[in-house]
Parts: sequence; C-alpha cells; structure tokens
Amino acid sequence: MQIYESAEDYLESILIIQEKKGSVHSIDIAEEKHFSKASVSVAMKKLRENGYISMEKNGELTLLPPGRAIAEKIYERHKVLTAFFRSIGVDDETAAKDACKVEHDLSEVTFEKLKNYISNTEYSL
Repeated sequence: MQIYESAEDYLESILIIQEKKGSVHSIDIAEEKHFSKASVSVAMKKLRENGYISMEKNGELTLLPPGRAIAEKIYERHKVLTAFFRSIGVDDETAAKDACKVEHDLSEVTFEKLKNYISNTEYSL
C-alpha cells in the first residue's frame, strides 16, 4: 500500500512523542508539528482507517504494528541522516531540518551506505 510522506511524518511524530511522554493524543501532535487540531484530527482518522493506529476512548493514540514499522523506519532514517549531516559540519538545527526533507526519498541502497558510514564515526547513533 502506498503511504504518503505526510502520513509517515505523523507516524514518526507519534513514535517520538510516545518515547518522550509515554502516551500520545492528537493535541500533542498538533502542538509538536504546529498544525491545527482539525487537520491532525483528519489525518488521525485516515491513519485509523488504514490500520496504522488505534485510538482509545480517552483519545490516546497507539501505533499498530504496520504503523510502528513505518514510524521506526522513518525515525531511524532521521537519526542517521542528522548524524551524517553533523559529521560533515552542519549545525544541529539545520542537520535535523534537512534530515526531515531527505528521509522519505532516499533509496535503501544509499541509506544503508550512510548508516554504515555513520557507524564508523564519532557521530554514531
């Protein structure tokens, strides 16, 4: 199934917020991404309908296995790319922003090469 970059970003955000706070609600995503609550609500509905997340009665969001797999993949790419950009002298903030732009489009071959390179530097994960 084709998943869009925006959906990958939402899933990654859920994972990151969950790691920070333990639980995730739509409002957390809206605040983190600086999006309206309405747009986040629409996105969460689509992710639920496609089997990527579930929502408890109290509004808590949970990544289902397909959603978690995508979120972990994108987050790993983000961390590796950020480390790579830092290793070539890019400041932390720019490195993280640029990683967000690249993480969705990079081929598996190139990503694996970068991952191997980073594992041998001081910037390793």
